[in-house]
Amino acid sequence: MKILFISLGCEKNRVETEYMLGILAEHGYEFTDDAQSAEAAVINTCCFINDAKQESIDTILELAELRKSGKLRALIVAGCLGQRYKEEIQKEIPEVDSILGTTAFDKIVEALDEVLKGQVQNYFENIDRKPVTYNRILSTGTAYSYLKIAEGCNKNCTYCIIPKVRGHYRSVPMEDLIKEAEELAYNGIKELIIVAQETTVYGVDLYGKKMLPELLTKLCRIEGFEWIRIMYCYPEEITDELIEVMKKEPKICHYLDLPIQSGSDAILRKMGRRTDNADIRRIVEKLRSEIPDICLRTTLISGFPGETADDHNQTMKLISDLRFDRLGVFTYSPEEDTVAAAMEDQVPERTKKTRRTKLMKMQQEFAFEGARKMVGRKLKAIIEGRIGDEDPDTGDQGRPLYTYVARTYKDSPDIDGFLFIENVPYDLMSGKFVDVMITGSDEYDLIGELAE
Repeated sequence: MKILFISLGCEKNRVETEYMLGILAEHGYEFTDDAQSAEAAVINTCCFINDAKQESIDTILELAELRKSGKLRALIVAGCLGQRYKEEIQKEIPEVDSILGTTAFDKIVEALDEVLKGQVQNYFENIDRKPVTYNRILSTGTAYSYLKIAEGCNKNCTYCIIPKVRGHYRSVPMEDLIKEAEELAYNGIKELIIVAQETTVYGVDLYGKKMLPELLTKLCRIEGFEWIRIMYCYPEEITDELIEVMKKEPKICHYLDLPIQSGSDAILRKMGRRTDNADIRRIVEKLRSEIPDICLRTTLISGFPGETADDHNQTMKLISDLRFDRLGVFTYSPEEDTVAAAMEDQVPERTKKTRRTKLMKMQQEFAFEGARKMVGRKLKAIIEGRIGDEDPDTGDQGRPLYTYVARTYKDSPDIDGFLFIENVPYDLMSGKFVDVMITGSDEYDLIGELAE
């Protein structure tokens, strides 16, 4: 049987999709990217914000039409949307044959088998079930992959639904992570990206203390990895030990993702965040002092309930002062069953979008300026692929000159920019690391040539 898999949402979802692919492959199932030739479909869904929720619903409805017409013999919904809205899905979309909760993805074979027998059964495990790992079939098609080191979250930010669909924070045992990472390296992964709802408190539940520095040290000993990138670091949880490991270990990218969400102390308190404006400034200053070439990414929420023009201006001032290298802004999305959704003083949608635009316009200026300042520097980069194969330029010797797409340590896959390497006279394999002299910039992206 050929199965169509669609993974929506974050990288953590992608890891679980790859676990499901691995489990099914061991039971003889095959996979296809073509919905018309698929005999069954599995959608791993997201419901973090309204846009993600709508994308998941639209995808389910699209495949429900194929199920209704008989082109699909089975349609299975997994992940966050299924966990959160199982009754609604069963009632409103009867074409869905089975739903797997967030901790029941490993029941995928049983679910398919039951559907093919004509029996409908949903699978939901304890939401705080201990995290489990499986052999994976990698789906990125590149030399990078993700290592999910924990499940759930204990922060309970007032706007976030994650604890209710993913449970409390549970770390994956270190020995399981090392084994999984070794397998990824064996399969050719060169860049390992550490993810969780929050990476910085890894190990506290299992070992009684933050163990991310020790985990990183052990991962750096695995042959094959050239870069290790850390995502989703809550600012207040960054320790001196983590900074020291980043400074000491050459494989660890000088890159951190620090979601700060707001620059207003009043809004940060309403969000349930555990930092204030002064804390954020102090942490960023320390990171830049200790690691001068560090690239810092952050995310913000515009239009949180009760956010005034003054609150917004405080965030603008913070961003203007700190000048993050990378920044994304979400408009506030009221999520059912969260504290923030019931708060008074909800901000009009138009105001949310206007404030987001102002933040992004300011950040755009900083980002473009930062890209221009990179001209003349030599950077290590990982090759992603080649463009312009059909009509390449030719050099003085008549040989074709190609342009390659690459990333520097400053660029996380799918969310940051690219480096375009021009005038390359020979083939470069995806995943190869090269030294590049930066010769120009194009908005967020860099342009360069292979260094001599």
